This record gives sequence, C-alpha cells and structure tokens, in this order.
Amino acid sequence: MQFAKVRSGVVKVDAKAGTAVALDLTRRKGIASLADLLASADPAGIADELAAGSPVPLSSLEFLAPVDRQEVWAAGVTYKRSKVARQEESKGAAHFYDLVYSAARPELFLKATPERVVGHGAKIRVRADSKWNVPEPELTLVVSPDLRIVGFTVGDDVSSRDIEGENPLYLPQAKVYAGSASVGPFVTLAKDMPPLAEVGIKLVIRRGGKVGFEGTTSVSQMARTPEDLVSWLGRENEFPHGVLLMTGTGIVPPDEFSLTSGDVVDITIDGIGTLTNPVA
Repeated sequence: MQFAKVRSGVVKVDAKAGTAVALDLTRRKGIASLADLLASADPAGIADELAAGSPVPLSSLEFLAPVDRQEVWAAGVTYKRSKVARQEESKGAAHFYDLVYSAARPELFLKATPERVVGHGAKIRVRADSKWNVPEPELTLVVSPDLRIVGFTVGDDVSSRDIEGENPLYLPQAKVYAGSASVGPFVTLAKDMPPLAEVGIKLVIRRGGKVGFEGTTSVSQMARTPEDLVSWLGRENEFPHGVLLMTGTGIVPPDEFSLTSGDVVDITIDGIGTLTNPVA
C-alpha cells in the first residue's frame, strides 16, 4: 500500500490505477497526520477504515512532501561510486572517505528540517555561490519514533560538490539550505516493497527537453543495510516525531556536469514511483 500528502490532506494511492482515495483522519483518535498513520500498528487497516469518497485521478492532485514534523537526515559514502566521487572532489580528504566507506560507523548528517523540504513537482534549488551542483537520488527510509522502518520514499539530496570539495568542514553549507532536499511523492509501506536487493534506482536529468544525463544503480550496491543505518542514527538520539533517512547515492554525474536553472530531475525507484523536480 502507498500513501501521499496532497494539498487537501492524506490519500491512499493506487498507482496502477492512477487514482487515490482521501483519508478522513478526523475519524480515528490519535491519527492526525501521515506520520501518525505510518507509525501506527496497522497503517493499511486503518487507511481502509478511514477511506472516504470516490477515487480521483492522481493527475488532479497537488503533491506535498510526505513530511510532517520529521527531520530529514542523510547517510554518505554508502555506495562505492559515491566514495570514488567524494575522493575525486576533495583530494586532501580522500583518505577519510575511504575509511568511512569501510568503517563500522557510517557518515550521518542532518539534511533538512521540514520547512527546507520540497515535494514532487516543486522546485529544488542550487546555491548561488556554487558552480558545481548535482542531484543525489537516494532510497529514503521513513522511520517511526520508536525507530522502526515503516516505509520507503524517493529522495533527492541536492549537493554543492565544489563547496564540499574545497573543505570537508563545509559539508553543512554544501548540503543544508532552503530547497536542497526533495522527497516523495509516495510512501510505500515496508511490507509492500519488493526485496531491496532487487530495487533499481534511475536518474534522468532533462535540459531543454532533451536528456542531459541519465544513470542507474541498484540498492544491492549499497555497502550498508537500512537497519544498520537506522541503528546508528538512533544512538544517543531521539526522534519524537519520527525521521526520514536518505541512504546515500550510487549515481554521480560526470565532473563536467552541473545542474542549472530550468533543468528537470526525475528519480525513479522500483516499488515507489518517480519524483520529479524542476531546478529553480
């Protein structure tokens, strides 16, 4: 089962039919948001109970990021391709990226607070003081307050590679700014995802109506498991509203490529769908 946040509220999605049904959250005590629903003991059963009205076309809906009060965190250097790219962009820190790829402790960082996140169809941004910017397509975990992986969505960890490459201590500036994170449009319940080893990820960047770059990878190429990343994220930390965790990227455009205003980024993940964002 899949869910989405739209301008009018929360919907249950039937992607094959291309439709959605609204959920009346006022009918269930303790379920006031999508995050509440996903963290409940039986999201699918409660959704069936709260379904209200007739199906409407997905094309008629304005999607919002499937985030309520959760922070969005991210993991880095979880794919070998990402390790190589980070080493290339920052020669002075290459040794550290090599170490974190194989270390027990992963790289984890705060990516965005809810107001910095955009949803499907909204504009992502690149920094005005950066000349080398890329999208990073990432399987994103939807995690409950008690640290259960309750669902999966599509994420884009937009990054300024030149700023990070200049000095790894600039990572927050390279990663965290308004419009640097996009997630959605759908959340697939964990129990309804295909086996993660079979999940493919595809990135397509269109420029002027033509494909400027495309690449693919598979979650099977990730060096860490989602469960391991969540266990580290939860150490000495609390997420009373839950948290979203981007799990790293295995697709990196060539060094000569940089996002520019007017580009359109499509990220497709098997079992979830396609997240589309124009670049502001």
